[in-house]
Amino acid sequence: MTDKTARNTYVNLETPQAVEALEFLTNIVGSACQFKASDIHIRAGHNIMMRLDGRIRQVKGSPDMSDEMIERLIFPLMSKYHLGLFHDNNQVDLSLSDNEGNRVRVNMFRQLGHLAVVMRVIERHIPKPDDLGLPDQVMTITKMRQGLIIFSGATGSGKSTSMASLLDEINRERYQHILTIEDPVEYIFTEQRSVISQRQIGIDVPDFAHAMRAALREDPDVILMGEMRDPESMEIALNAAETGHLVFSTLHAPTSSDAITRMVSSFKGEEQATIRAKLAHNLRVIVTQRLLPRAEGAGRCVACEVLTVTPLARELIVDPLRIKEVKDLIKGGDKVEGMLHFDEHLEQLVRDEVITEEVALTNASSATDLALKLKGF
Repeated sequence: MTDKTARNTYVNLETPQAVEALEFLTNIVGSACQFKASDIHIRAGHNIMMRLDGRIRQVKGSPDMSDEMIERLIFPLMSKYHLGLFHDNNQVDLSLSDNEGNRVRVNMFRQLGHLAVVMRVIERHIPKPDDLGLPDQVMTITKMRQGLIIFSGATGSGKSTSMASLLDEINRERYQHILTIEDPVEYIFTEQRSVISQRQIGIDVPDFAHAMRAALREDPDVILMGEMRDPESMEIALNAAETGHLVFSTLHAPTSSDAITRMVSSFKGEEQATIRAKLAHNLRVIVTQRLLPRAEGAGRCVACEVLTVTPLARELIVDPLRIKEVKDLIKGGDKVEGMLHFDEHLEQLVRDEVITEEVALTNASSATDLALKLKGF
């Protein structure tokens, strides 16, 4: 990054415009935190909306926002670098902090020629795995020392939160170097036993590929790469895992087998056999997540599918004709191997009265099989 780019990352928060914007941001984010909203939606010509327990609702008493109001809220808090990206592309990702230390991940974009902003609320404190309800099969990841760990699922399924929670557990237990590469940086870690370096794409390094190549020279033990977006970053992540690092990353895929297929299909035909072999050798776990409404009606909980890469799983990954068998492997897996099927976790959540039977059956891979199990068959 050039000195000019570095200067452009600076934001003067003492100007009257920035002070006003921070007060506005603090009020909005404070309300979201009070109501435990996950996202804030602001669009020109509309009231402010928030996502509560998965549903978007209007904020009572909020004003009709205008383009000018949104500019006054966001622009004074953006660096010249991010302002330049927005003016060039009509969209930009960044993270912001309010006066209370609350953080939001921001996507600003244009729709129908007007400004719009979506803010993802980031909890101030990194939750512990027990607080998230992560199953034991996921918790075993904190004991691993090498390999690729993938968290998959839809946008907003809690992947980043789960990874941050596991990394912070490692931070509490090991004397190591944890390196995160994110776009933008979400959770801010407080160093405990580990040394932690956090690099933001666009601010500290141009892109994921540059950051991952440099990472191998920065003496990390654990690497978090926010997302594997292209073949180059995927291959570098696999190489990092192959050279003895523990690498965390995310993919947008609904199941473990879909995550594997998506990675392999990102490469050209002649390269796919090599990537399958690398995945079989270096992949350790795929955790697929969904967030479901809690039974008591307040908040959401995580439901997981866990694929632990056993010798049989490696055989299925290498053979393109057998990848569909991964689903049956997970379903038939036992806790010794670390497998967890979605329906198995849903069943446990119902028995623990965390979610309702109706929610479980709606989200089950096989509602009929789950209904029979819940009745004791």
